[in-house]
Amino acid sequence: MRKIFAAIAAAALIGALSLRAADKSTAKGPEEDGTKPALVKIAGEGLLDSHAYQYLTELSDDVGSRVTGSAQAQKAVEWGMAKMRAMGLENVHAEKWQLWRGWTRGTAQAELLTPIRRPLHIDAMGWTGSTPAGGVDGDLVTVNLFDLDNEMKNMSRFSGKVVLVVMRGEPNKSFIQLFVQLGDFLRAASKAGAIAVIGGQGGGKAEGLNLTHTGILGFDADFAVPVVSMTAEDQGQLERYIARGLTPRVHFNVQNTFTSGPVESANVVGEIRGRENPEQVLVVGGHLDSWDLSEGSTDNGMGSSCALGAANAIMRSGMKPRRTIRFVLFTGEEQGLDGSFAYVKQHQAEMANHLGSLILDNGQGPVRSFQLGGRDDLMEAFRPFLTSIADIREVKMDDKVEDGTDTLPFSMAGLPGINMDQDSPDYKYTHHSAADALEAVKPDVLAQDSTLMALAAYWIADRPERFATPWSPERTVKMLVGQHQDGMLKAFGLWPKAFAEIEKKDAPSN
Repeated sequence: MRKIFAAIAAAALIGALSLRAADKSTAKGPEEDGTKPALVKIAGEGLLDSHAYQYLTELSDDVGSRVTGSAQAQKAVEWGMAKMRAMGLENVHAEKWQLWRGWTRGTAQAELLTPIRRPLHIDAMGWTGSTPAGGVDGDLVTVNLFDLDNEMKNMSRFSGKVVLVVMRGEPNKSFIQLFVQLGDFLRAASKAGAIAVIGGQGGGKAEGLNLTHTGILGFDADFAVPVVSMTAEDQGQLERYIARGLTPRVHFNVQNTFTSGPVESANVVGEIRGRENPEQVLVVGGHLDSWDLSEGSTDNGMGSSCALGAANAIMRSGMKPRRTIRFVLFTGEEQGLDGSFAYVKQHQAEMANHLGSLILDNGQGPVRSFQLGGRDDLMEAFRPFLTSIADIREVKMDDKVEDGTDTLPFSMAGLPGINMDQDSPDYKYTHHSAADALEAVKPDVLAQDSTLMALAAYWIADRPERFATPWSPERTVKMLVGQHQDGMLKAFGLWPKAFAEIEKKDAPSN
């Protein structure tokens, strides 16, 4: 009898606790919220009949590299609109914005003259200048990235020299501070008459066998002095000569072209309109622009084709979400997230009705985590969705802000800028290099990533409860400071005046 009473009491307690838990938790996944049947259809279309690799093949082989502001980038914009219209998206259009200055790569040649003679392999960094026509000879000198405060006290010694950026000792500043100071050094080196700077991306050596890696050296930053990436093999030889007390002499001929003023670019936009709340919008996409040493397949043809593949899978499933899914292929990401910042500015009046953004831009690997862009309040709501896709693959989540791609402007607007983080160990080789080609992408991985994007997008847009509303500027500032994003944003001049006023207001008085 005692056991029976104990069992009855235990059952009653468990029932009470379950009711309390149900009252307390509103997190429902596809099993409970009615979205699972639609997701099953979308998964079938995405996994069994994916068009994502077809899109990437066309983008890589028929369009090619896509530097923002170039004719090839405009061709990519037209291609993207054509694909969106062909699959039946609504409101397909290009949203124009202006890049502060255009740039075109020319030639980049270098030769070691002494102590031996042989070619050196270089490529110019984006938005950097030229040597005199025909090139110029000069001795090689080094500058220590970790001690630029002292190095910049005597800039005259760089006149007529080719400067090699090295890293000696321990850094005395954060990486972001060093990166910004390198920009100050480059401007000073140009004024001092330096021939060129071997600087790579922030002074680091190139990854991979005989590869260079191009890129820009700041947000919307251009430099008159030629700055180049050199293969690790060639740079290593130069460093060994210097370590032996020798002074290599080199010939550099770098020719690039700037426009005289701003150039036009555009984001590509198309929608699946919501059936109940079309004014509420989830942005889904990647960046369409690329660098120009290869085809731009992994950065970020992968993200663009994922977004198009996701849109196509949803359209072919016949399912229509409660809210609008707006697919956006951003341009200008490589120059400083310019396209996504332009989008947020152009749609400022609508941002209160945005649910967030969902972006893929971390190479060619499988999705391993959804990073919710600082919105720790959404993690419990998102967790059941991860459970629902576990049979496809195990995917984790966190609330990290990804500041290196088009998620950042949305996080700064108080919305979840959701980054689909990927497991891409080979991305360090393909990133901005001549290896960024279609061969680096596996069709099955692309199909799976595109399907996961489609499923996440549809679930967020279709669940009965709205997934997210924007945080207040005050709460957003607190989050960005807590995630240590404020230092980078301030260093690059991206910290809004309104955020600075909030900080000033909240600062303790002495």
